[in-house]
Amino acid sequence: MHNSLSFSKQALLRVVAILLFAFGLLLMSGCGKLLSKFVKHEVKIAPLLGPLADASTQQMVAEVNRLASVRSIKGKIDIQVQDNSFAESGLAEKYKTADGTVYLQRPGQVYLRIQAPFVGTNIAEMTSDGEHFRVAVLQGDEKIKRFVLGTNNAVYPKLTAPESSKGDKKKGAKGEQTASVLSSIRPQHFTDALMIRPIEMGANSGMVYVKSEFYQEEDAENTERGKKQAERVVRGYFLLDEIAPGENGGGHLLRRFWFDRVNGIRLARVQTFDKDGMLDSDVSYFDPKAFGGEGGTFVMPSRIELTRPHDLYKLSVSYQSPDAVDLNHEYKPSLFVLENKWQLPVLDLDEREKQRANGKP
Repeated sequence: MHNSLSFSKQALLRVVAILLFAFGLLLMSGCGKLLSKFVKHEVKIAPLLGPLADASTQQMVAEVNRLASVRSIKGKIDIQVQDNSFAESGLAEKYKTADGTVYLQRPGQVYLRIQAPFVGTNIAEMTSDGEHFRVAVLQGDEKIKRFVLGTNNAVYPKLTAPESSKGDKKKGAKGEQTASVLSSIRPQHFTDALMIRPIEMGANSGMVYVKSEFYQEEDAENTERGKKQAERVVRGYFLLDEIAPGENGGGHLLRRFWFDRVNGIRLARVQTFDKDGMLDSDVSYFDPKAFGGEGGTFVMPSRIELTRPHDLYKLSVSYQSPDAVDLNHEYKPSLFVLENKWQLPVLDLDEREKQRANGKP
């Protein structure tokens, strides 16, 4: 009897031990899954470029005004046009790089001649005297060839090319497609992009300047031209907003300056906004180099990208030989008033808008 009871206790203890062991395994398994949620796993993220420089608002203003101290520029450029008319469908047309000669002079004067590479055939010429612009489109369909007149501050509907020119890819090699887009480009856009307007601080300017910090993840290949890297990087910026006071305590953002902070302070981008706060232009600056002949020490961007989102185009401009660029020469005002020496059909945009306002087709 005693042995039987002892055996029953032993059996019961074995069962309890087995159950406790099984429960322990189950508990450990559950805890393992729970703990696994908190175990650290290495993940690859975009590295932060550095070291990051510091700068005061006054230092950033001084850098903008240093670049704005250039009174005139004359040089040979490479120019590429991208038509973003079909951006909503994820398409864009990028035309072949053309040669150009540009004269820029403050305040707001520009003469630009664009030629087909190698053969030197003129594609277009354009000028602005600071108030009015003139564009001669010299290549392409007869409906594209024209002499366009207009006022810098006016807003016009986008000029369109005939369908035959839009669809013929072969014409891009001769410059016709580029010409069709150039007929919608305003020469003053070059002036504003390549010759930055200075910042005038002080009580008399009426402007307010606000500094902030910003970090942006970018493609590494965009940060160092020519290096094809697939990785992403994080770049630190200072933003400087130029704000004009508005009514009822409000304000109007005019310009936003982006300063690259990696290994120093460099003006990397300038955005301008219209009276409704819409993005008017977006200009990025790359590859600082010394300009102005032998021993030139004036450093400024050698490559500029201009995007006009509402005009549906993008321009990329690169100086061919920065050391051969002439700076701060005085040019006659007549250089910046283009004459219709080709006897092209004239399209006066001001007159056209006037007729439209009067109900005429």
